[in-house]
Amino acid sequence: MWFRLDLRLSDNRALAAAISSGARVIPVYIHDPHEAGAWSPGAASRWWLHQSLKSLDQQLAENGSKLIILQGDSHDELIELQEKTGATRLFWNRRYDPQGVRRDQRVEAAFKERGVKVETFNSSLLHEPDMVRTADGNPFRVFTPFWNRLLSSLVPEPPLAAVSVPAMPPKAVQSLPLDELKLEPSIDWAHGLRGSWEPGEAGAQKRLAQFVGSGLFSYSTARDRPDLNGISMLSPHLHFGEIGPRQVWHSAKSALDAARKRDARAAANRDGSSTKNIDVEVFLKELGWREFAYHVLFNFPDTCDQPMRKQFSDFAWRQDPPALRAWQRGKTGYPIVDAGMRQLWHMGWMHNRVRMIVGSFLTKDLLLSWNEGAKWFWDTLVDADLASNTLGWQWCAGCGADAAPYFRIFNPVLQGEKFDPDGHYIRRWVPELAALPSKWIHKPWQAPETVLEKAGVKLGFNYPGPIIDHAFARKRALEALHQCTASVPS
Repeated sequence: MWFRLDLRLSDNRALAAAISSGARVIPVYIHDPHEAGAWSPGAASRWWLHQSLKSLDQQLAENGSKLIILQGDSHDELIELQEKTGATRLFWNRRYDPQGVRRDQRVEAAFKERGVKVETFNSSLLHEPDMVRTADGNPFRVFTPFWNRLLSSLVPEPPLAAVSVPAMPPKAVQSLPLDELKLEPSIDWAHGLRGSWEPGEAGAQKRLAQFVGSGLFSYSTARDRPDLNGISMLSPHLHFGEIGPRQVWHSAKSALDAARKRDARAAANRDGSSTKNIDVEVFLKELGWREFAYHVLFNFPDTCDQPMRKQFSDFAWRQDPPALRAWQRGKTGYPIVDAGMRQLWHMGWMHNRVRMIVGSFLTKDLLLSWNEGAKWFWDTLVDADLASNTLGWQWCAGCGADAAPYFRIFNPVLQGEKFDPDGHYIRRWVPELAALPSKWIHKPWQAPETVLEKAGVKLGFNYPGPIIDHAFARKRALEALHQCTASVPS
């Protein structure tokens, strides 16, 4: 059983099939830091991967098995493992990123030539990414018709229960110690990550249960508020396959069914049930965006590096290393932007609304390339996922599938005032502004000097002034983007 981004024992189609074959199973994970090229896992992802592999190995040990860890080219390592053990079947869950697809094809062809039966499954998505098409047979480029078409035929299968993995055959090879993969940082910068997350299948199930129990039925109203605990934070667990989308889907649906029964027993009014239904629909649509991201990447594999809208291929993105550095470190002078970037630096994650704000600021206010943002997120996010990261950044820049119109430029002050009205999110992540009144916390450069002095804020000393004027930046971006988008038809 070849594990990749499916590091769990429950609802794991390939693992269940391997065990049901009746043979002894060799669970193996192969680490090749070079096989994904430029998109090899970043630093935060490597930290998470270490913890997740450790957790999986502990689960297997409880079953009397263990995780065989190897390092090198997946194709070569699997062939050597098969030769040493005499394995007659190879099981895995399919990958859908460009490198993963090519690697799977290469391995499958090699093993079929050797007379080894290969069985592959889908445990990472609700559907195959080439399953739905437009009326003329093309991949979708816009989310809403994609989701509507998918929902018309989508009935996610019930998730499989956790399996008991039998002991390995006596010929199984020795495993590398996990530490030899050197996934964790040599200089310990991960204390914020450790304090924020519990990687592994158990942590994923806890996170899901917590959200379904206390956050699901306020999701539609709370999800855009970074100052509230209104979202699931399941994205890293989904990315590493510590939990599957079918499990999330059915858990949310089951919670809705249970809530409806409680409401009926309590003779609740119809509006209450309707609101719960909306909350679940909005939450499941976020799973839909994940599906759409894979649909786009699978069908347009060059979009991880190139804009989908070809007008942007020659767009004159600015080169401004000091501005890029200020954005990366959360020192732009715009509090909601800086709060998001500091949250990212501390816990390897950022609230989705704030991701849109910081993305718009980089690509529209600073006119720096979406590629720069994608690379930074790739290295710093624990949920760095090639499909979702690419879709999100091209959306912000206006150059991808279902992209934001070029004239949609987030005003960081107004966004902060709307979605963090009392400044709680900013006070947490930008503590030098914590004493500012809510009236000024989103625009400290406009605060009276007496207010700044009382709050202990010295602009340009302990907190920067804005690195660019938003009104000027907006005008500049509109001119450049209008010229770009008008030059070539979509």
